[in-house]
Amino acid sequence: MPQYEINVIQQVPLGNVSSVGRLIAASSAVLERHGLPEGAGISIVITDDETVRRLNRQYRQVDAPTDVLSFPAEDEGPGTLDEPPYLGDLIVALPTVERQAQNEGHTAEDELLLAVVHGSLHLVGYDHDTPEHQAAMWAVQEELLRSLGVAITVPLFDFPPDDDRSGPAG
Repeated sequence: MPQYEINVIQQVPLGNVSSVGRLIAASSAVLERHGLPEGAGISIVITDDETVRRLNRQYRQVDAPTDVLSFPAEDEGPGTLDEPPYLGDLIVALPTVERQAQNEGHTAEDELLLAVVHGSLHLVGYDHDTPEHQAAMWAVQEELLRSLGVAITVPLFDFPPDDDRSGPAG
């Protein structure tokens, strides 16, 4: 198994929700599944709702916390071939993750691992902006969660009919 540079920064303590090792394993599973080279890196910041709310408002114009935000690294043009890529940062709102777990009847650890896998998938290029992209992302997400022993199945969400998407972007 390749070794990746996964850094976990705890702005709020994980407590007994999970271990740093499990978070690293979840993100590493995504990188390995997608053939990223040894040394590829991601930072995972565990923080509070207000921090995520502020970032969500600033970068997505959504004034609310969410479970995880993914910030891909800036593409600085061609680098050296022997330097592994730094993919970006995941910012996780632990209180939101804990609330979602309680609301959905999952353990907080499983919900946190879902957030890390989901965010890491965004950093390797997945999105859920169309039904086709969502189906592809959800399939890989479920496969990875199962490999980590997480039995959460995330339902697909509905998209508006095609004619509703032809109006102004919002």
